[in-house]
Formats: sequence, C-alpha cells, structure tokens
Amino acid sequence: MKRPNRLAWIGAIALFAIVILSLFAAPNNTKLNAGSTYNRAPDGYGAWYAFMQQQGVSIKRWQKPFSDIQPENSPITLLQVGGETMLGIQEREWVEKGNTLVILGAGARVTEAEFSTMQKSSQGNIKIDTRRRNKKANSKQIDLGDRFGAVVWKENYKQGKVIFSTTPYLAANAYQDNLSNFKYLASLVNEKNHTILVDEYIHGYKDADVRKKENEGDLSSFFAKTPLLPILVQVGILLLVLIWAQNRRFGKPVALDIPVIDNSEAYIQALAGVLQKADTTDFVVEMVGKQEQLQLQKALGLGQILLEREALINFWIEKTGVSAAELDAVLKLQSRKQPISEQDLLSWLGKWRTIRLIRNS
Repeated sequence: MKRPNRLAWIGAIALFAIVILSLFAAPNNTKLNAGSTYNRAPDGYGAWYAFMQQQGVSIKRWQKPFSDIQPENSPITLLQVGGETMLGIQEREWVEKGNTLVILGAGARVTEAEFSTMQKSSQGNIKIDTRRRNKKANSKQIDLGDRFGAVVWKENYKQGKVIFSTTPYLAANAYQDNLSNFKYLASLVNEKNHTILVDEYIHGYKDADVRKKENEGDLSSFFAKTPLLPILVQVGILLLVLIWAQNRRFGKPVALDIPVIDNSEAYIQALAGVLQKADTTDFVVEMVGKQEQLQLQKALGLGQILLEREALINFWIEKTGVSAAELDAVLKLQSRKQPISEQDLLSWLGKWRTIRLIRNS
C-alpha cells in the first residue's frame, strides 16, 4: 500500500473511532431533562408547575433520593415524570403506608389506537399523543382510556395507591393551549390533606447537601466523575495521526484547474453592457424578437422566413388552441422599433418565456 493511501486509511479509522467514542461517551442531557419542572421546552413541566402555584396549591420540588422522603403528619403524593415503571420494595412499602405515587410514562405496549386522541374526563377533553395502552387494567382501575386499553389507571396498595400514565407528556408545556390536561393532572395529584412533591432528583437536580454527600460539591469531584478515558483516547489518536503524517495533508499535491474562458459568453456580456449604456433597447427587441419568432415558427412546423403577425397568430391558435394575447403583445411591441424602458423590456422577455413554456407543453 502506498504511503498516501495508508495515511488516508489511518485518518479515516481515527475519525471513525472518535465518532463512535463520542456517541457512547457523550451524556444525553436532553432525555434526562425531559419532564422536569425546570424545563421550559415542549417536553418540560415548567408551565404546569407554575399553573399549580397560581391555583394556590402547596407543591414543592423534591431534589433528594427517594429514600430520604421522611414521613410527615400528612400523607404525601409524589409525582415522577419518566421515572421507573416498576415498583421496588422500598416504593411499595412507602405507598402501602397511605402515600400516593404518580408515575407518568409507565411502560405499555403500542396498540392500533390513533396516535393523537381526545379522551373524555371530568376535567374536559384530554389530549393524548401516544398509541401505548395498558390492556391488563380492569374497568375499575381505568381512569382514562378507550377501547384499546387504559391511558391512566390506578392500582391500590393497602392504604395507598399508584397512578400510572402511558404517556410522560400528560401535562407537558406543549399542552398549554389545552388547559384540560393541566387540570386533569392537578386532579390526580391534589388529594385532601396530602403534601404534593415533584421528583426532580430523577432529572439530575440535587440539593446542596445531597451533592456534597455524593461528592459533587467541588471541581475535583466533577473531574473524578468525568469520563476522562474516552477523551484521552481521542486526543491520543489525533496525536498519533499527526505524528505519522508529519503534520501534512494526505495525498499528493493537486494542481489547480485553470478556468477556461468562454469567448462567446464574454462577447455576449460585453455587448450587453455596451447596449445597456447606449440605451438601444429597440435593437435588443429587434434582434431577440427575430430569434424568438424563428424558434417559435420552427416549433410550429413553419419555415425559417419571418411571417406576418396576423399569419403567425392564426397558426398559433390553430396549432395550440391557446389564446394568442401574449403572442400578439410581444409581436406588436417588436414591430414598433422604438426604445422602451428597462422595465418594459424585462416584461417583454417574460412574455416570450411564457410563450416558450406553452409551446413546449
């Protein structure tokens, strides 16, 4: 293998390796932030959180692990958007004590339902954009659904309950124009004597004491958790390629192509400039008009001798069956042999273009 080809292959392999490492090593913050009340994007819940505050509902953001939820004098309703769809032992025991867990984005199979539907509820029509339905829920458990299955359903666990939704976007910012969605989610979480918490810990938001506890409070801790190995590998590959290629571009030098001058085009452009400065539009109309008429006669099967206007118009109507108004206009202007304005000249050329389109159709 020749040296230039070998270097090209090495460069391609290095680039491919960097792309693969970047895809696997780069963090996906978009997915993590989806459903957060801090998120103002369409998949966020910032608007719904503000709606709850405007309604005077006591609601708080929870930025600690689930295990840190301490029992209070009143039961708790915890809202998780995009959280775990299966209850663990810890979550189940917490619910059985009389608390409520609301999980938006629970796993369910895709059905034959329409992607976008309007579901009836006590809060009005709820817009649902998902084909996922839970077919295992019975009629007593279903709170929102259709003939394909449940969209929102409830499962009781002793004194508490869990509310599931197949869509994580039940009251996302994208549904601000459909206020029924906001009211419906509010009705699910707003229970008498319950403290309402929104889980932001699952979206990466943590209180200062939690960050300190999890060694995320300083810069050194940040670098300790940063995936430095992929970065070092990428830098190393680039350095090896540069050293191997001696910091030169791959392949042999390529000579620049000398542009070929089109004498005809240059002549036409020069002549057009002279005619424009001399304001001889009548000459342009006469020359261009003759050529356009000859091309038209050729297309109609006529000879190369310029016909009279009336004769040409009659042939036009006979051959095309189209009105000859445009053709009559250009021929009249052509026969005047008087200077015209630049705007009229452009209009005249545009009409000839229209005639060409008609004859070619």
